[in-house]
Amino acid sequence: MARKDLIDIASLHPEEIEFLLDQSKSFKKLFTHSVKRIPALEGKSVLMLFYEASTRTHSSFEVAAKRLSAEVTNFDVAHSSISKGESVRETIETLQAMRTDYIVIRHSHPGLPGMIARQTTASVINAGDGAHEHPTQALLDAFTIKEKFPDPRGKKVLIIGDILHSRVARSTSTLLQKLGIEVAYLGPGSLVPKYGPATIRRFTDYEAAMAWAPDVVYLLRVQMERQDVQFFPSLREYHRVYGITTARLAEISDLGLYVMHPGPVNRGVELCDAVMDYERSLITNQVENGISVRMAVLDWLKPGGDFPRQESYVARPKVSSTVLTP
Repeated sequence: MARKDLIDIASLHPEEIEFLLDQSKSFKKLFTHSVKRIPALEGKSVLMLFYEASTRTHSSFEVAAKRLSAEVTNFDVAHSSISKGESVRETIETLQAMRTDYIVIRHSHPGLPGMIARQTTASVINAGDGAHEHPTQALLDAFTIKEKFPDPRGKKVLIIGDILHSRVARSTSTLLQKLGIEVAYLGPGSLVPKYGPATIRRFTDYEAAMAWAPDVVYLLRVQMERQDVQFFPSLREYHRVYGITTARLAEISDLGLYVMHPGPVNRGVELCDAVMDYERSLITNQVENGISVRMAVLDWLKPGGDFPRQESYVARPKVSSTVLTP
């Protein structure tokens, strides 16, 4: 019933999404009862292959794997043969020889995790490929929202910021729409692409976006490292026009809106310092939920397997026996 790889959100069936979110809830429940480690992946190996720097995603996957009793190996890209010009194909052959069961990969080139998945028997998890996809971030975002809105259908999420370069915006908006949540984008016209799903509303004016009456405001990190040209006058101007300022936070508080951010936060750009202490900020929840969601993903994938056929999801999958009821 499980897949071999998790490369994107678009290919996930509704039953798979429901299963993963239910499993995430079960894993999180374990931690509230002080069950920090279970033998679900005992004897399995997880290779962390990060071509791009990461703190939150890398740490979250590593903690998740260790809580499932897997052995974790960090592939030092900076000091490997890759830095000497070794091709990705040669790297894959090396990884195959290591007999690893899982490969968690982050890379700047879109589509690379999928290419690796087709050339290895290991289960490949896309931890972010360029501005393309970030499926586990989308799952933890959906899980976090469902904690506040158990039936999220009809709720509204406003995603603010650099939509053009954001893999988070692509994956999360796709998943939220699969759950029946309405999504809108807000940002400078240069960073809110006109192409894409017609079901997503697009705003360039903050007041007009707020008049849409969102339930959740999701702030994206301004990714200066992905912007090869200047898309807005300055970071100070961006904060004034699109950021959550002190005055806007007061309005958000009065309306009872939730605030999310995938991290790391650029304080004084996407948001003011006070947002971090806002009672309806879910930013810390997202970090915590990332571990539960990634445990669910690792437990669900089956190394050496293959993608299931559509008809195999007529019945809802049973919860894995590795999730222990406290």
